[in-house]
Amino acid sequence: MTKKQPNHVAIVDDHVLFAGSLEKLIETFDGFDVLYHAKNGADLQQKIEKGAKLPDVILLDINMPVMDGFETVKWLTEKHPSIKVLALSMEDDEAVILRMLRGGAKGYLLKDIHPDKLEEALHEVMEKGYYHSEKVAETLLHSLRPDNSSEDLALKENEITFMQLACSEMTYKEIAAVMNLSPKTIDGYRQELFNKLHIKNRVGLVIYGLKNEIISL
Repeated sequence: MTKKQPNHVAIVDDHVLFAGSLEKLIETFDGFDVLYHAKNGADLQQKIEKGAKLPDVILLDINMPVMDGFETVKWLTEKHPSIKVLALSMEDDEAVILRMLRGGAKGYLLKDIHPDKLEEALHEVMEKGYYHSEKVAETLLHSLRPDNSSEDLALKENEITFMQLACSEMTYKEIAAVMNLSPKTIDGYRQELFNKLHIKNRVGLVIYGLKNEIISL
């Protein structure tokens, strides 16, 4: 019987001691190993461009010299979109979290996370393509909470929340996870909005959201 290949992880963090401890921890997780550690985005870029093996997942710090997490996730999203990026930072600011997610990160973790949660996040990002902790879900929902009255638009609050999430780059499956609803319920919201607003697709939903100031660019 052929042994299943482990999922490869790279760590990008300028704190060498932390990165070393993190590597030892990940090596104890079933199905994961650490390929290498880079001290910042530029160091990672150099390693990859020199032929280093591409990891399946990158644990990416944000505050780093030379090339920080924001620049790094943008470069990875453009050049290596198959790599799943999980931000791992001490930053607990909503604006920072949203900026990383919009840049292409598939999840956001705080450095004081319990080891079991880190292992869960790694498995989930490999299985689902993303990992949304309660903190991330709250941040996304809070950032998209409408200023408009749902009564004025004859839309329910959940429908407005769904519309705002649908106007992002998130998949319907990701939206279901953030709203803590089943994909079937999300499909129902989508079809109900299409019927109610007389639109045929997601583009129409975005146009409606912009015209009615439910979302903004």
